[in-house]
Amino acid sequence: MPQIKVRGIAPEELCKIDLPMVDKLTEIVGCPRDYFEIEYIQSVAIRNGKIDEVYPFIEVAWFDRGQEIQDQVAKTIYDFVQQIGIKNLDIAFIYFEKNNYYENGEHF
Repeated sequence: MPQIKVRGIAPEELCKIDLPMVDKLTEIVGCPRDYFEIEYIQSVAIRNGKIDEVYPFIEVAWFDRGQEIQDQVAKTIYDFVQQIGIKNLDIAFIYFEKNNYYENGEHF
């Protein structure tokens, strides 16, 4: 169920790393492949009154899995993104709380 939301990286480039990156992430996190979702978010950066390039940013929304797993996930994502030419990247983790997360009307 980790949701990987990406801004500032072309979706065509993400498709080049999707399969091997998610394969590696499933090993680290220990959940099925179909739990992962990569979402491309189209956005526009505005700086100094002009449209500018969007800085590469990835948000991982998930249930907390501890610092060690989180560190491994961040490093893995960064390593794969480097393969498509992105050298500077910010990654942020957002935590879901089980009692606030609902699937089909039922919370976890």
